Amino acid sequence: MSALPDPIETSDLLAWRRELPLAEATIHLVNHSLGPMPRGVEAELAAFAGAWRDRGVRAWSEGWWELPLATGDLLAPLVGAPAGTLAMHANVSVALAVLLSALDFPAGRSRIVTLALDFPTTHYVLYGEARRGAEIVQIPAADPIHADEARLLESIDARTRVAVVSHVLFRSSYRIDAAALAARCREVGAILVLDTYQSAGILPVELERWGVDAAVGGSVKWLCGGPGAGYLYVRPDRAAELVPAASGWQADEEPFAFRPGPLRPAAGARRFLTGTPAVPSLLACRPGYRMIRAVGIERIRARSVALTELLIREADRHGLAIATPRDPSRRGGTVTVAHADAERIGAALLAEGILCDVRRGAGIRLGPHFFNSEEECARAIERLAVHARGG
Repeated sequence: MSALPDPIETSDLLAWRRELPLAEATIHLVNHSLGPMPRGVEAELAAFAGAWRDRGVRAWSEGWWELPLATGDLLAPLVGAPAGTLAMHANVSVALAVLLSALDFPAGRSRIVTLALDFPTTHYVLYGEARRGAEIVQIPAADPIHADEARLLESIDARTRVAVVSHVLFRSSYRIDAAALAARCREVGAILVLDTYQSAGILPVELERWGVDAAVGGSVKWLCGGPGAGYLYVRPDRAAELVPAASGWQADEEPFAFRPGPLRPAAGARRFLTGTPAVPSLLACRPGYRMIRAVGIERIRARSVALTELLIREADRHGLAIATPRDPSRRGGTVTVAHADAERIGAALLAEGILCDVRRGAGIRLGPHFFNSEEECARAIERLAVHARGG
């Protein structure tokens, strides 16, 4: 194994491993897919069970009902959003569908622009909008790693109703210039929906400062918040002019009036809610948010850059092919190693307790977080190289 670089001062970062049982038990490099569970999740879920058992229906007025917005406020600083602008949903598919249901697609401005390299759930939701008159414009990749940003910006024009684009691409970890994308959408009067699933919790996200109209994401990955806690951000001035067709009683201005007839939309983020909230998920995600806020996103990003640089150097030393941008300013938190036999290698690493994953057409994804060590990253590449040689 090669000599490792002098680490950033990490003693307090590594101490967080005590709060993450799986990070202590494995080499946990799959944080881009499923972050490890913080110990505090068990207490949150036990409190939920206790409230349901002991308080019953009274629990709704003792915090449960407000969880979709209160949990959103806990997350908001991690995506650069003001309080009161995030509505929590089950997942990105639901959040995106709710937002799109508030839009029309008139002749002359009916296009939805997206990337061929975006996560497939985005495509599935967007192509459903073709039934309502939307024309889907899918920008092909420049190559398997990089988005063609020049073509993307050029394609967003006066015919574009909405652009739905991932901030960081899931296969290669290529990072889009979100500020430039938002500026282009403002220039032509299009709405930007930024998918921050692969960026929130691992690099700075500044939705308000960048002028992003709307954003979707989830908590499963870098936020260590588990499944069932997706989110939808809508810029306040945009929120005031949008009324989703996909809705529910939580979005009404007087939900307990039980009034028949059409919805009277509530103000702000509440109008983007739907039905009864998934209380356990909205409690389980909170320890992860608190952890990321306590560590600090700038420090997490610095650590991520150091560890991904180490992974790339070690891969180069072993002659492995990298399918990730080498420029850290264009890279998210993941390093993808390309190999024709990626599925076999990935399975072998998992069997050894080196947690990673494989994406078809890309390779083996390794996503270190702030609590990982240099030794773990070097070990993972060393074992990957052994298996790549057939060992």
